[in-house]
Amino acid sequence: MRRSSRSLLVLAVALLAWGSAGTAAAEYPVDYNFFAGIAPELITPGGSLPGANDPGCVPSAEHPNPVVLLHGTGGGAQTNWGLYAPLLANEGYCVFSLTYGAYDLPWPVSAVGGMRPIEQSAAEVAAFVDRVLASTGATQVDFVAHSQGNIVGNYYIKRVGGADKVGKLVAIAPPWLGTNALGAADIAHFSRALGAGPAFDAVATSLCQACGQMFTGSPFLTALNADGVYSPQVTYTNIVSAIDELVVPHTSGLVPGPNTTSIVVQDGCAQDFSEHLAIAGSPRAAGHVLNALDPARQAPVPCVFVPPFTG
Repeated sequence: MRRSSRSLLVLAVALLAWGSAGTAAAEYPVDYNFFAGIAPELITPGGSLPGANDPGCVPSAEHPNPVVLLHGTGGGAQTNWGLYAPLLANEGYCVFSLTYGAYDLPWPVSAVGGMRPIEQSAAEVAAFVDRVLASTGATQVDFVAHSQGNIVGNYYIKRVGGADKVGKLVAIAPPWLGTNALGAADIAHFSRALGAGPAFDAVATSLCQACGQMFTGSPFLTALNADGVYSPQVTYTNIVSAIDELVVPHTSGLVPGPNTTSIVVQDGCAQDFSEHLAIAGSPRAAGHVLNALDPARQAPVPCVFVPPFTG
């Protein structure tokens, strides 16, 4: 009897250990650096970051919405998200990313997204979201977006029928009202007043067609925001930097609205020197992102030294 009991105990422990090993989630290395996705792109051009784009990923009851990452101007599926793909996968999310708005040219040009008109990028996002929903069986996704990715995601939500398919948009450095960085919006406005708008647009957007669409007061943003910045069906969280050098002024990303929370990362943390790039590699911003995706979580957000450019 004693030997039988001991054998059963050993068997139970063995089965428990086997079950734990079989269900343990992978732990991916997390590098808090905006440029952490560059090396993976160089090693595997057009590939996916660790933790991202797993076609067999099944959302958990705790995190039922897959997270789709929307990159900024010049970014891509890997280059913009070296921090967030593994971080979110480690937290138990199904994570997906794509490169949109790239010119149809060989790599490395094909890895540089956000160049073509935002309407075209939003159509690519729409098709991608449909594939993610079909693959995972989810009914909605959540967006985590950086810079231009916020405008692309919001255009999809408001103009391409995406409002029913998106639960949350966590907006890192969003230029909701456009940007006047280096006075570009002022120059564009002056050129239009002189009747030289088409010539200025042709020069200013010769490489990046989406860039001119994000100038403050552009016809594109004026039309997109004509019915308000936000969709009433989606929950928004804006995470911005007071020293953003590309979204100028930074208050462009702090538009109040229903179901909308706005955070300035420097508030309460003078050590945070993240600007437009570093905010997408910052542990402080990442803490806010995790809390926004899971309102029940609300873990303390770290206040640590965040250098500019890298995060």
